[in-house]
Amino acid sequence: MIIVETERLVIRYLTEKDSDFIFKLYNTKPFLTFVGDKNIRSTNDAKAYLIDGPTRMYAQEGVGLYLVESKDEQTPLGICGLIKRDTLDSIDIGYGFLPEYCGYGYAYESACAVLKYAKQILKLKRVVAITTPDNVQCIRLLTKLGLEYIEELGENCKSDEVYSVGSKEFSYDKKMRLYAINF
Repeated sequence: MIIVETERLVIRYLTEKDSDFIFKLYNTKPFLTFVGDKNIRSTNDAKAYLIDGPTRMYAQEGVGLYLVESKDEQTPLGICGLIKRDTLDSIDIGYGFLPEYCGYGYAYESACAVLKYAKQILKLKRVVAITTPDNVQCIRLLTKLGLEYIEELGENCKSDEVYSVGSKEFSYDKKMRLYAINF
């Protein structure tokens, strides 16, 4: 299901057919450094993650991470979406892109479109984001998108965003910063 299109991008639901892409993205150095290791060691792990994570969240919450692909070539570039975390009061925007597609404005373009979708279609009043203090590029993008720093969440900020894969659960092991935008 397509969520939104921009001049260059299509933003749509992730499906099991995206497991090869998810395996590749979630094992890149930037993803492992700033998002964390989701223990996706194979395309089967990626498929299980897609079923237990985004697909489940679409059904239960009406939001989730979405695939961002080029409109012309339908090449998967990254993910951008809205996440319902039990540990946060508001819906969270999250994104990640393959390193070879960074620096072209895809993250900004897709995040703008997702925020517009959140405001106009979902009628959300607020969207938040969390990131580590050392993720300078993410902080720069959040600020450009209009999100403002709210507070530091502290050590071992537990998060359920990391969709359980099988019996595995994940939590952050770094201090996290909370950003927000009110509509």
